[in-house]
Amino acid sequence: MVLRLKLSTVWTAIGLTTAILFTGCADSNYDPTKDWSNDKLYSEAKEEMAAGGYDKAIGMYEKLEGRAAGTALAQQAQLDKAWAQYKTNEPVQAVATLDRFIKLHPASPALDYALYLKGLVNFNDNLGLMSSVAEQDLAERDPKQAKESFEAFRELVIRFPSSKYSEDARLRMAFIKNSLARSDVHVAKFYYQRGAYVAAINRAQTTVQEYRDVPAVEEALFVMYQSYDKLGLIQLRDDTKRVLEKSYPDTPFLYPERAATKKSWWQLWK
Repeated sequence: MVLRLKLSTVWTAIGLTTAILFTGCADSNYDPTKDWSNDKLYSEAKEEMAAGGYDKAIGMYEKLEGRAAGTALAQQAQLDKAWAQYKTNEPVQAVATLDRFIKLHPASPALDYALYLKGLVNFNDNLGLMSSVAEQDLAERDPKQAKESFEAFRELVIRFPSSKYSEDARLRMAFIKNSLARSDVHVAKFYYQRGAYVAAINRAQTTVQEYRDVPAVEEALFVMYQSYDKLGLIQLRDDTKRVLEKSYPDTPFLYPERAATKKSWWQLWK
């Protein structure tokens, strides 16, 4: 009798546990958006975005991509998802989403925006949060993302010169171009400081030849001037000095007393 009671109690407990488990599974798989229309789903996702609920919005946009596949609404959801990924500091995922959009919808009227957003994601990721804290020169960073950003903006400007995003893209391209030039100058200075004067000259010359119209050329010429001086190449040193003085009459590199107090070049965008 006691044994039967104990067995009965055990089976009852097992049954209750199983019921609870199944109930939990059912609750976890419940989708409150199941019966929503596509328009309602998009509207709710936009509200989540406006409230800063980017993770929830991303999930809704992904559902909408599947439910409204082949429609303009699905395309818009994909672009909005990329923006939400960007806002949640997921640049890799955002770029992947945009690359997919660009590949799948080459004739989309929103293609210019997709290219702009792709450039913007890499542009701001290249700036990074730490630049405002540690004031790190961007030229000291890996230029890979800067180049990818530049290419996205360049494609936008070439393909859609009249786009409302093109003017801003041009400004950012100029900023990136100087960043890349400064990267070369940073390497040239590294060589100079270690006595590798020929390598310093070669790297500085690359900056002068490839980025003729950016501020970083001024320092590149100065590195060349210093390096020629260290090597005892007087004629080349003097020729470089004349070019530097003609191009930048008040250059603080040759005349420190003429230097004006101003923000670093990379801070101008902040």
